[in-house]
Amino acid sequence: MAVTANSPEVSTKLPLQTGRQFRAVPALTRNAARGVAVTFLSLIVLIPFAALVTNAFNQGLSGFWDAVVAKESLHAIGLTLFCATLGAGLNAVAGLATAWVLVRDRFFGQGLLNALIDLPFALPTVVAGVTLYTLYGPLSPVHISLTGTWIGITVAIMFVTLPFTVRAVQPVLETMTFTAQSAAATLGASPTRIFRTITLPALAPALLAGTGLAFARAVGEYGSVVFISNNLPYKTELASAYIFSLTSSNQNTAASAVSLALLVVALLLLGLFAALSRYFSRGAQ
Repeated sequence: MAVTANSPEVSTKLPLQTGRQFRAVPALTRNAARGVAVTFLSLIVLIPFAALVTNAFNQGLSGFWDAVVAKESLHAIGLTLFCATLGAGLNAVAGLATAWVLVRDRFFGQGLLNALIDLPFALPTVVAGVTLYTLYGPLSPVHISLTGTWIGITVAIMFVTLPFTVRAVQPVLETMTFTAQSAAATLGASPTRIFRTITLPALAPALLAGTGLAFARAVGEYGSVVFISNNLPYKTELASAYIFSLTSSNQNTAASAVSLALLVVALLLLGLFAALSRYFSRGAQ
């Protein structure tokens, strides 16, 4: 008797054997992947973070608090957060516009522009700092000096963090069909209203994710801002430069304390970006 697709032999035996064989391989793969992930995160993130926390409290809670609330420390952290927030916010607008042009328009040199977006990723930050100092320093060829100002620091931060926003938004734009936008335009909605009520909410999760990454990079930036800021205490000294000066003077505990405080503030703001991104994701769905 011929065995057909509906025969008991096929329906009762083959699926069970195939299912056991299929489940065995993913289970092994998942366990291996989990082991690699936990080992990697422990070596690269958790152990260094534990060492930072331990070193920050070497002199107890009072020593940690004194190092964080020192006048120079508070000024450096405040200036860092201000410039990082401003730079990431401006890049959110500029990055969205750049991604829109790269996806929706076609023009000569588009491929070159698309490649140049990733230049800050490949360029050493010190090289970026020297370049910006040459362009906007005391001997500026364009006669614009931004050295020793928060504006110069923000410009440097924008230079190194622009790719985060562009590369976060660009894939979303490439997959959008713009059907809802076309329907709204047919019903008489203005381009501004279409962008504000339809396009922007759809792009908001990716835009917030890119802005959060840009902010995180800006908080710890050193190479691109070290020359243009001049590192003037109580004026243009950023937290990264202040921490470096503490380590240079063998104040490692104080440096760890300030680093931990800056890390906690950055994580809180990143959590806010993540929460907003999830909120807009649910709204878009």
